[in-house]
Amino acid sequence: MKPFIKNDWWEILKPEFEKSYYQQLRKFLVFEYSHYNIHPDMNNIYEAFQLTPFSKVKVVILGQDPYHEPGQAQGLSFSVAPGTKIPPSLINIYKELQSDLGIKPVDHGDLTSWAKQGVLLLNSVLTVRNGQAFSHKGKGWEQLTDAAIKKLSQRDKPVVFILWGRAARDKISLIDTTTNIVIQSAHPSPLSANRGFFGSKPFSKTNEALEAMGETPINWQLPEKVGKESLKNS
Repeated sequence: MKPFIKNDWWEILKPEFEKSYYQQLRKFLVFEYSHYNIHPDMNNIYEAFQLTPFSKVKVVILGQDPYHEPGQAQGLSFSVAPGTKIPPSLINIYKELQSDLGIKPVDHGDLTSWAKQGVLLLNSVLTVRNGQAFSHKGKGWEQLTDAAIKKLSQRDKPVVFILWGRAARDKISLIDTTTNIVIQSAHPSPLSANRGFFGSKPFSKTNEALEAMGETPINWQLPEKVGKESLKNS
């Protein structure tokens, strides 16, 4: 099998790619991409792994499945492609970031700079049909992403896991909480942000944990302009 993740994640996940459930998932995806409008683009399915190598992961922010409207999904949880309207959950993440660290929100939703610093922006399910949330749930993705979480949990170098909402918090059973740091709260969606997400200070707590481990903290300040945004305003 030719490597389609160009870093150390390939060797970590290769045993999963050889299992029967993944072969069935692959057949399913071939059909779906040829018959429906699927997000993200086929070339961006593994973007979270591509941008944040296994050995470089400091933090994991878990999402559920990709945004399902056109032009949004880019393969990173909570992040949207440059030039796309910022979704409500991400607006609330920015509000908490400002409250927690005084970082003023930017006018785009591209979180790539976090990923490049070691924040694995991982959804439990990596693909979705246009306009149909959770349409690829239960097709095999969860088995693959659970395996990735377990491997990170078992790594010699600890990881900070940020779990927002019930679906993410349910993954705590995969994490060794004696060696890793877990920060959890309500989900940032408008339906639940006021029930414990706002005021939870996940960003400062994460950096405090990283510094206690002897790691460089994350610079949560996103660049003002990225990709299409910078072109549009140049």
